[in-house]
Amino acid sequence: MSLDSDLQSIQDVRDALQKVKQAQLEFYSYSQEQVDRIVQAMAEAGFSAAARLGRMASEETGFGKAEDKQLKNEFATRRVWGSIASLKTVGVIDEDRDKKVIRIAEPMGIVAALIPSTNPTSTVMFKAIISVKARNGIVASPHPKAVRCTVEAMNVIRDAAEKAGAPHNLMICLPLSTADGTNELMRHNLTSVILATGSHAMVRAAYSSGKPAYGVGAGNVPAFIERTAHIPKAVADIISGKLFDFGVLCSAESALICDSPIKRTVVDECVRRGGHFVSGDDQARLSRLLFDDRGAINPDVVGKSAAFIAQRTGITVPEDTAVLIAELDGVGRAYPLSREKLSPVLSFYTVDGWREGCHRCIELLEFGGIGHSMVIHSSDRDIIMKFAMEKPAFRIMVNTQSALGAVGYTTGLDPSMTLGPGTWGGSIASDNITARHLLNIKRLAFETHPVNPAASIGAVQGTGWAEPTRRPAYGVGLSEKDLDGLIARYRKEIG
Repeated sequence: MSLDSDLQSIQDVRDALQKVKQAQLEFYSYSQEQVDRIVQAMAEAGFSAAARLGRMASEETGFGKAEDKQLKNEFATRRVWGSIASLKTVGVIDEDRDKKVIRIAEPMGIVAALIPSTNPTSTVMFKAIISVKARNGIVASPHPKAVRCTVEAMNVIRDAAEKAGAPHNLMICLPLSTADGTNELMRHNLTSVILATGSHAMVRAAYSSGKPAYGVGAGNVPAFIERTAHIPKAVADIISGKLFDFGVLCSAESALICDSPIKRTVVDECVRRGGHFVSGDDQARLSRLLFDDRGAINPDVVGKSAAFIAQRTGITVPEDTAVLIAELDGVGRAYPLSREKLSPVLSFYTVDGWREGCHRCIELLEFGGIGHSMVIHSSDRDIIMKFAMEKPAFRIMVNTQSALGAVGYTTGLDPSMTLGPGTWGGSIASDNITARHLLNIKRLAFETHPVNPAASIGAVQGTGWAEPTRRPAYGVGLSEKDLDGLIARYRKEIG
């Protein structure tokens, strides 16, 4: 990238932020009905374009499968909209009559959205939808490998939003992607909050920018098959999760941990479902292909098929091979394949009992996936609860696929393309990030324990509110009827 390109990208950021700020100030006065009409139009437009955008993302990045990217686009639009449609984000959103507190929603301002190359179109549409639902503007910075498809995805939902009444330039995706431009976006005084999805370096940069940020990174998800599990279902979930979009989701299964009494059955089921076990020199060559000496992943094999990776490794596999499986003895730098692999390559461990399985899962999470996600396949409720209580992961799925379970597709978790790993993983949030995380909440609090009762009565009476005819419900001298009137006037003022 030339120096001129870097300077141009910085200027693009400044221009975009100014435009979005003006639009967001106008958008601030929109009613809940207007906001919801706009966001629904965005979701429907993104859903309709899901297949085309999926193909664009796969072709431009070379990662994953177009049909799986289509599913992610559909999930990130209509499914996400369905989960937040009833969420109040304008004006009074809650009234606690016992504590006499009214909660009022306020937008954060401008969201700086950093978009990964692995899920570019689905992530930019998701972040735009939750940002606009909370009455924010958004400026998206695409990954250099995915500029064209990310810009097009934003254009699709932006055009739909403006046709539904949104201000012009409420959403902008930067047309030029450089490190200098992204740093300017994160640090600019008009940026209010950062949504960072991507590499550890990107997330660290977001948190060091001085701005509030939600950062998410690697998963390295362990999947434990305990001896009481339904084995065919468990293996099917793990293999399909690893195969989905060729493993680029951070929530995709990274390691299979097998209870020793059922190992033979599990191995046979893996092979039956297209798993090919790699050992000896082939495993060593696979490790060298996927990772360099520093442990950095080879981008040339991210999101590629098992057949492609096998061919590049120089090993022969059956034509129907779906996933490459490497049986390992340990976790850590000496075992490169124990890392997150972002491809249909699965590490395999054998343990004796759930306690040993527990320890192995913790090792894997601590080696690049702390705080993120894991899955247990078991029919023993006590063991399931022990895993829930003891594992350093904030999403623990049970008897389901992790890849799509963690994002809320096969589970009741909030549908999201941004999964917080909590403070264990260096993030302020352990939730599935959604529109409620992009709201400021102010609170109108009426007196409940007067310090000066007589003075309080005089102050309230001096406002011109009617003298209560029954025992006050809200503050000294302020009746429930008075409060209802206040709320009604406030709602009328904000439209």
